[in-house]
Amino acid sequence: MSLRHLSLRDFVIVAQLELAFEAGFTVLTGETGAGKSILIDALQLALGGRGDALWVREGQSRCEIAAEFDAPAAVIPWLEANGFSPEAGVLLLRRTIDAAGRSRAWINGSSATVAQLRELGDGLVDIHGQHAWQSLTRPAAVRALLDAYAGVDAAPLLTAWQHWQHAQATLNAARAAQDSLAQERERLLWQITELDKLAPQDGEWDTLNQQHTRLSHAQALIEAAQGAARALEDSEDGSPGALSALARAQDTLQAQSAIEPEFAALLESLQGSDALLRDVVRSLHAYQRHTDIDPQQFAALDARIGQWHTLARRHRRLPAELPALLAGWRTELQRLEGAADLAQLQRTLDQTRARYQHIAAEVSRQRADAAPRLSDAVTTAMQALGMAGGVFAVQLEHLPEPAAHGLENTHFLVAAHAGSTPRAIDRIASGGELSRLALAIAVTTSTLGPAATLVFDEVDAGVGGAVASTVGRLLQRLGQDRQVLCVTHLPQVAACADHHLHVAKQAASAGTIQSTVTAIHGDGRIEEVARMLGGERISATTLQHARELLAAPAAAVAPPLKHAARRATQ
Repeated sequence: MSLRHLSLRDFVIVAQLELAFEAGFTVLTGETGAGKSILIDALQLALGGRGDALWVREGQSRCEIAAEFDAPAAVIPWLEANGFSPEAGVLLLRRTIDAAGRSRAWINGSSATVAQLRELGDGLVDIHGQHAWQSLTRPAAVRALLDAYAGVDAAPLLTAWQHWQHAQATLNAARAAQDSLAQERERLLWQITELDKLAPQDGEWDTLNQQHTRLSHAQALIEAAQGAARALEDSEDGSPGALSALARAQDTLQAQSAIEPEFAALLESLQGSDALLRDVVRSLHAYQRHTDIDPQQFAALDARIGQWHTLARRHRRLPAELPALLAGWRTELQRLEGAADLAQLQRTLDQTRARYQHIAAEVSRQRADAAPRLSDAVTTAMQALGMAGGVFAVQLEHLPEPAAHGLENTHFLVAAHAGSTPRAIDRIASGGELSRLALAIAVTTSTLGPAATLVFDEVDAGVGGAVASTVGRLLQRLGQDRQVLCVTHLPQVAACADHHLHVAKQAASAGTIQSTVTAIHGDGRIEEVARMLGGERISATTLQHARELLAAPAAAVAPPLKHAARRATQ
């Protein structure tokens, strides 16, 4: 994935800019303060960098940055997993920041978080700043570089460490809480035993209430069934019921149905009603036969409901909640019994510790194998970067106690000159040496990451002459495999570029200053390289020197650097 296009609007001193990028090695040059590094800042924001209202051009309500990348199929799973619509071959990251410092982000037109921009951006662009050496003094950054070089996957190690520490904390807590755990266990056992006597079942409370209501109204229900049956049947004293009246109605219509055909349909309806009513009467008689008033059953039911009420009040719960309460107590008791099983907890601790030690030992082996290879590769690169005789060493310091990152700390040591003893990087006094060392490490490890675009922001500070030419050729060689962008003040570096962007600052309306970026070729590029060689006054000599630099064949990178880069991938 390489950068195709960068769009800026109202960003710092850039009113509007549409900038296309190509494959290979591209340099950005211009006078100091013209805004070269502003483009790098804008790119970092598009990749999820920290936003601030200071990025908004003075007098404007917001700034906007958009970066378009080539997006191969490898990024599609991430986009789909995070809910973004993949676009064929294109990945568009967009970011706005308003004058109040509020930020919004989009990925392929869909709203995104800054964290998502950052996560995606980590695999798109690798930026090496002019103070990149500072990260080499941080243990985590140093370790990450060695691990990347060694091909170490640190995630399983961290997971194993966390499991081990959790097991240790669980065992320690169980040992410290044995007395309180025993008391809590006894309390739960007593409560469970008491509630077990009732043995409440899910849904039982509603069933009990329904049965209690029916039994408490049994006499009234029987009388209702009897009354309904009497209303339908003839009574013992000869009073006709509904069935007799229905029979008379049928007889009356039957007698006249030969004269009036419509009576036949009505007669059929009456006959159906007669059959239904007789079924009702039979059901009412069956209900009376099977419904008994059982005082003992009612008393037992009443007593059980009373037990539910008593336990519910004691434990300050609704009666219907008792089954869930009992289940919760049993789960808690199981947890306490597990926590009280010190032998099992110790076995778990031993297993997690052994797992961590196994993974950590393998990581240590990989680091120990890679450390001398990385040392040799960077040392070789230093020789061509003006640090002849210098030595780079990766030191692995065994820890007295294991840590989340493994069994050792990683330190980078450097001897800047022949005969000197390698020391910690932060004890090297020369800023130029630090920058060159950071460049040597960046070049040696640049092929390790997934980023297809490498950005070097004035990492060539403090170098010049033949070393500057070496840096330029080296970046040109990197550009054959990846897209390389470099902000530089060195004409030797600029002359090696495949593409040249010139950044200029000019006065705009109302006394404001704006920054512009222009792709330069031919005479324009000669003049810019001449300016870099001789300053504001461009002479025929500097112009000729510029032509010679640009006309020089793209010499192969010096063999030591080729070997260093090749060893970085082995």
